Amino acid sequence: MGQVFDRIMQHADEIRADAAEGETLMRLTDASAKSLRDSGVIRMLQPKEYGGFESHPREFAETVMATAALDGATGWVAGIVGVHPWALAAFDDKAQNEIWGADNDMWMASPYAPMGVAVPTDGGYVLNGRWSFSSGTDHCGWVMIGAAVGDKDGNRTGQILHVVLPRSDYEIDADSWNVVGLRGTGSKDLIVKDAFIPPYRTIDAEIVLSGQGWKHAGRDETLYKFPFSYIFPLGITSALIGMTEGALACYVAAQKERVQVSGIPIKEDPYVLFAISEAAAEISASRVSLLEMVDRFWDKTEKGVEISFAERAEGRRTQVSAAWRATRAMDEIFARAGGAAAHLNTPMQRFWRDAHVGLTHAIHVPGLIYHSAALTQLGGDPQGAYRAMI
Repeated sequence: MGQVFDRIMQHADEIRADAAEGETLMRLTDASAKSLRDSGVIRMLQPKEYGGFESHPREFAETVMATAALDGATGWVAGIVGVHPWALAAFDDKAQNEIWGADNDMWMASPYAPMGVAVPTDGGYVLNGRWSFSSGTDHCGWVMIGAAVGDKDGNRTGQILHVVLPRSDYEIDADSWNVVGLRGTGSKDLIVKDAFIPPYRTIDAEIVLSGQGWKHAGRDETLYKFPFSYIFPLGITSALIGMTEGALACYVAAQKERVQVSGIPIKEDPYVLFAISEAAAEISASRVSLLEMVDRFWDKTEKGVEISFAERAEGRRTQVSAAWRATRAMDEIFARAGGAAAHLNTPMQRFWRDAHVGLTHAIHVPGLIYHSAALTQLGGDPQGAYRAMI
C-alpha cells in the first residue's frame, strides 16, 4: 500500500501498547505521536515542495484505517491532523512558508467551526473566541480554525474565514476534555484572546468549501482539485471504520478458544459464526464503498471533469452510511462478546467506545445529508443548510 503504511505497521506493537496510557493522559502519548510523525502519515496530503508526498487519497484513507485498527485515538488524530496540510495548500504562499519553511513536519490542529470572531483592524484582524474539539492539539505547533468576520462592535457579519495561528497565540484548556470515548485524542478547547491575524494567514471559507482553493493558490495537482466536502471528512470516516475493524479483530481473537457457559465451544455455535460473518461483511462493505467513491472522484478529477453537486451529495451519503453501517455491525458482535469484553483492560471495549463517540461528529449526522442526496435524485435543488458540507 505504500511506504507510510509500512512504517505504521512497523510501529504497530508500540501504538497498541500505548493506547491505554493515552486514555489516562487524555492525549496521545509522546511515543504514539512520534510513531505518527516518523511514519509520515501527516505529510501524505502535503505539497511536495514542502516535503510532503501528495499521496492518493485512497492510500491516505487506507493508512488511517490501519492506524485506527491499532488504536482508535491514534487513527483519529492521523485522520484529522493529516487533512490539514491539504487545506493549508490553498493558503497564501507566505503562510505555507511560515509554517513549513523551518519544519516540514509541523502539525496543525483545528477545528473549522467559526466559534470565534475576527474584527478587522489596521493590517489584518483581531481574533477572540473559544473553540472546542481540537483533536491532537497537544502535539501541534499551529492551529487552523474558523472565524466569523465581525464589525467594529464584534457582531458577526456573515463572512467566514479559515485562519492559522501559531501556538504562542492561543491557550489550550487542559481540563476541557473528559469524555467516554476517543479520550486519547486530547480534543481539548482552545482559547484565543486578542490575537492579531495578518491577511496572508486567512482565506475566505467559501473559497475552500466551494472547491476553488486550488485556483486561489495557483495549483494544478489533481489532489488539490479534490472536493473539500469529500476529502475533509475522509480521514474521520476512515478512522471510524478502522476502529470497527480493530474491534472485529479483537472479537475474533477472543472467541477462538472461548467456551460458552453451556460447555459448547464458540466454534460450534452456528449463531455466533453467522454473526461473525455478517459483521465482517458489513464492515468490509463500509470500507469498500468509501474507497470506491474516492477512486471514482479521483478518476474524474484527474480527467478535468468537475464533480457535480449531485455526485458530492452521493459521496457524503456514502461516507455517512459507511460509518453507521460499520458501527451497527460492531454492535452486533460486541453484544455477543461475553462479559469479558467489558473489562477496561481489554481493547475491544475501547474500540467500541471510540467508534460510538466518532459517530457523533458533525460529519456523520445523516439528516441533512440524506435529505439533500435524495432530493437531488428526485430532481430537486437543495438550498441553504442543505448544501452545507456537500
